[in-house]
Amino acid sequence: ALRARAAAVESYDPATGALRWRYARTGHRPLTVVRHAYRDALALWDDGTVTATTTGPHAPAVRWHRTLPASAAWLPAQGGTGVLRPLGHGILAVVTPRQVAAYRVADGDLRWVLPAREGCAFRPARGMRHAGALLLAQPCRDDAWTAQVVAVDDLGRIAPHRTPLGNDLPGARGGHRDPGKGLARPR
Repeated sequence: ALRARAAAVESYDPATGALRWRYARTGHRPLTVVRHAYRDALALWDDGTVTATTTGPHAPAVRWHRTLPASAAWLPAQGGTGVLRPLGHGILAVVTPRQVAAYRVADGDLRWVLPAREGCAFRPARGMRHAGALLLAQPCRDDAWTAQVVAVDDLGRIAPHRTPLGNDLPGARGGHRDPGKGLARPR
């Protein structure tokens, strides 16, 4: 089990509850931590840094760090709830009021960015998963509620007839099972 405790991210043995490892950044504390797949711990720190750590049985190995732009204005009040959103296929969405950025967990490579519409802001804590998609609240003044919900998956914003680039590591074979999928069938 992973926990954000005091000034560190800690991993505990699920069978015994014993501490396996601890990772800390001097002068900072983790706000939230999520597990991606079996071996990756993804943490958001109070200074707006996202850290990906490979979780071995004895000691963590930091894979990469990314810093959120302009996080000082909103992160202290928001507290990190809903900011880190694993999307599947090795992709992590980082939801901020101004944008959603997606990173490949394996190497921290930026895969896509979705800015909030003019005059709108994403609400990280008000997102939910449905049918393989992440539905995000993007409140705007004077818009119908349907315009205030954005759906994304590991390939980006879900829209009819999209043609995504894909997220595989260079040289890797694979592909997305259905890059043009939508949330619902056409009526």
